[in-house]
Amino acid sequence: MSEQAALDDKLLGLVASHQQGVLATVAADGRPQLSNVLYVWDAGHRTARISTTADRAKARNLRRDPRAALHVSGRHFWQFAVAEGPVTLSDVAAEPGDAATRELLELHGAFYGKVDETRSTSR
Repeated sequence: MSEQAALDDKLLGLVASHQQGVLATVAADGRPQLSNVLYVWDAGHRTARISTTADRAKARNLRRDPRAALHVSGRHFWQFAVAEGPVTLSDVAAEPGDAATRELLELHGAFYGKVDETRSTSR
């Protein structure tokens, strides 16, 4: 394994072992917009799944410019990873049982325990 491949594996391991990060998007005027987020890492797709509402700055920014970076901190200041790439936005959850609502419930279940469509939580 090359030194670069070993480093990439180590960085992906850091991202995969956490659920909190800082998402950077590009604001309309070109400035970075940063948001603390919870995420679920999907190793198979090498994707971070994040939940937000449609009217948040990060969602508006990503509809306009679908590029983002996710900064994940390690155990000390100098240990961190940045995952970056294009973003795909799912549909807005509109009604119980639709695909977007099922995806949202699955994501929230990873953070808060199993969630049903009436928004009750069992832990």
